[in-house]
Amino acid sequence: MRVVLKSIFGSLLPSLATVALVFAIGPGAAMARAPSPLSQDDVAWLRRDGFDLDSATVARYRDLGRSRFLDRQLDDRDGDAMPPQITSLIDSYEVVNTPTEQLLANLRDEQEKIKAMPDGDDKTAAKKAQQEHANLLLQQAQQIELLHAIYGPNQLKEQMVWFWLNHFSVYGAKGRVRWVAADYAQNAIRPHALGKFRDLVMATLQSPAMMEFLDNAQNAKGHVNENYARELMELHTLGVNSGYTQQDVQQLALILTGSGVAPLRERPMLDRHPRVAAQFVRNGLFEFNPMRHDYSDKVLLGQKIKGSGFHEVEQAVDLITRQPACAQFISRKLAAYFVADDPPPALVAKMARTFQRTDGDIADVLRTMLESKELSASYGKKFKDPMQFVVSSVRVAYDGKPIVNARPLINWLNQLGEPVFGRLTPDGWPLDASGWSSSGQMAKRFEIAGAIGTGNNRLLTPEGLPRNGGDFPMLTTRLYYDTFDPYLSTATRDALAKATSQQEWNTFLLSSPDFNYR
Repeated sequence: MRVVLKSIFGSLLPSLATVALVFAIGPGAAMARAPSPLSQDDVAWLRRDGFDLDSATVARYRDLGRSRFLDRQLDDRDGDAMPPQITSLIDSYEVVNTPTEQLLANLRDEQEKIKAMPDGDDKTAAKKAQQEHANLLLQQAQQIELLHAIYGPNQLKEQMVWFWLNHFSVYGAKGRVRWVAADYAQNAIRPHALGKFRDLVMATLQSPAMMEFLDNAQNAKGHVNENYARELMELHTLGVNSGYTQQDVQQLALILTGSGVAPLRERPMLDRHPRVAAQFVRNGLFEFNPMRHDYSDKVLLGQKIKGSGFHEVEQAVDLITRQPACAQFISRKLAAYFVADDPPPALVAKMARTFQRTDGDIADVLRTMLESKELSASYGKKFKDPMQFVVSSVRVAYDGKPIVNARPLINWLNQLGEPVFGRLTPDGWPLDASGWSSSGQMAKRFEIAGAIGTGNNRLLTPEGLPRNGGDFPMLTTRLYYDTFDPYLSTATRDALAKATSQQEWNTFLLSSPDFNYR
């Protein structure tokens, strides 16, 4: 049974008239409704707070109430604990159980070995094997992020990790980024996702992924590279047209000279330069090499910064992140992700005031937003991006049941055009509906909803084994009746009522406007 998608989405997505979509309801739906469904406001708030719903999230919300629930999330009291099976799956990945420095050292050794090989089939095969290994490490990093998003107990934090990965975007296929992408997400982004914005900027600045992607690893006295300096101000902190000049970019690039990825063999020879040796900085794979730094005095955003080594970098980040333009830029982008494509200026202004008053405390800014009347006025109007769609579909469909193979998640995001670490340019993926609501996008979402709703996927089959088949999730559960069923639109309810099987019903609920909007 097929109906034109436009008849379901109507005026919400008029461009979808050419796409066919079927809605159905299964005969297994005749179960008793929960006695006390959450209010429509509670459900809408929870769906905006996290990657949609699962039973554990709803139970925790019922137990704590919104205020304590939000407090617990913003304080990050639950950490990143996940089901033991998911933790074991993540721990099995090479990119997790091998230190990042060792991964890079192994890469260096492999490259030297390949370089020494004579041209021929063996050298070609060795290069191919190295490429396949690099792709595997990147895929593992992608899977880790998706598994955290699905099973992480603090769903607000998981959304913020995704938000910051997109805001401080790195392209996995460039250079050595594939070897360090997992380290970037877990050690630069995740620990600071709800902390001080200044600390987050410093963590990304010192990460090998960012140094490699935006070329600051090559930025040195006499060979200045402005790429990272420009994006640090334009994309990461201040925003375009915020008042900084090309002169500011040049001065910031000089401040950043000497900051890069640590060499893998030995520390630079500084014995002959005792005056600068004390200014050498090593933090994991980040290195500030004073021999590569321009020690001239600089003027950044109208403020003089005396040539003093790594302290210049810290001063510059402090100065930039305390600019009113930074508070405005970050607040607007957060509101665009959580509230509306074109967020209310009054809300952005309130969030920016909180940002400045708290010296960039991300948790406090989020509290201002999540407790605002503007958020509640926007319920049901924010279209899910592909990451939100895939993660929320699996959360609702499997409801905490551990999957054993995360590769299909990667494939689905690739098909939808939003792979983790897959944005070629440093501006990150679009935050507005226009980037994700084409007819082709919706047709692909319908296919993926079918794969999830019918169980025709490999999520429960260990990688490398034949698919078991036969299992499909049961969406007509207490979670559904407590949260979705009471508030479905008439159009979706009528379409679902035409069901012929549970699998089809699952598929079309996940394809509906009610699910694709939050």
